[in-house]
Amino acid sequence: MTRIGTSDLHVFPLALGGNVFGWTADEQTSHDVLDHFVAGGGNFIDTADVYSAWADGNVGGESETVIGSWLAKSGKRDDVVIGTKVSQHPEFSGLGADTVAKAARASLQRLGTDTIDLYYAHFDDEDTPLEETVTAFDQLVRDGIVRYVAISNYTAERGAEWIRIAKEHGLAEPVAIQPHYNLVKRQPFESTIAPFAHENHLSVVPYFSLAAGFLTGKYRSAEDFAGTDRQGQVEGYFSDAGLAVVDALAAVAEAHEVPIASIALAWLQAQPDVAAPIASARNLDQLPALLQSADVELTSDELESLTTASSAVPA
Repeated sequence: MTRIGTSDLHVFPLALGGNVFGWTADEQTSHDVLDHFVAGGGNFIDTADVYSAWADGNVGGESETVIGSWLAKSGKRDDVVIGTKVSQHPEFSGLGADTVAKAARASLQRLGTDTIDLYYAHFDDEDTPLEETVTAFDQLVRDGIVRYVAISNYTAERGAEWIRIAKEHGLAEPVAIQPHYNLVKRQPFESTIAPFAHENHLSVVPYFSLAAGFLTGKYRSAEDFAGTDRQGQVEGYFSDAGLAVVDALAAVAEAHEVPIASIALAWLQAQPDVAAPIASARNLDQLPALLQSADVELTSDELESLTTASSAVPA
């Protein structure tokens, strides 16, 4: 288990992404994935109140609702750490104090619990004074609704300002940061956010850890993703240099006798201050590769080969 920042939250070194729950994974399939994730040693579940408002017929909150029905059915609330986020739900846009307070309580209702373990500001809201947002998150902690606060998609400069305000006023400081980070997307994380996270003892919980599936090795040509629901995302990673990274992953995966995805996640897990990369499984077939990543120990030569291959990918 890995400790989240300065908190008392200890998590499995992989977070199960809930973005697919109630979207590409129906309720029963989602419950099955959650059951097997926990049975395999997992305990960290990542979601957001906006998941999955983008899907036809959805309004946002579907993922939290599915997780909530699983918690009620399984009785596993005390066995898992739940992280969710605020600022993007259609009814709770932004990070004004009133919005944050109402959104948190709406998330609690959907999740069927009385406490959120880790509550993220999903995206920075520069239209709201940062002091107002920091104070609103602190109030949730004081009210016992949230155990720890975190930030997602924040620049190092804005994150540092959040911490400055919190220290100056004795308010709750973030314990984690969630950035876009993987083997084919290393910047701006490594140059700016990583030093900030290290200096302030924030755990890193990367999203798009598998680059929308590109780092699983299933997209070896443009035809492989053309017309799929992942096309727009995968196109941003697809290049000759990116394919060379997949080839490097495949070589290491063969040596360890594990799926390519396991190695991509293991590389992230080996990076400084990374606590738990986020990866989703829309069915049970995709889950073993995620769980196996926690058992892979990459050699220094393997880490170097992957890092070198990924360095050729344009920033």
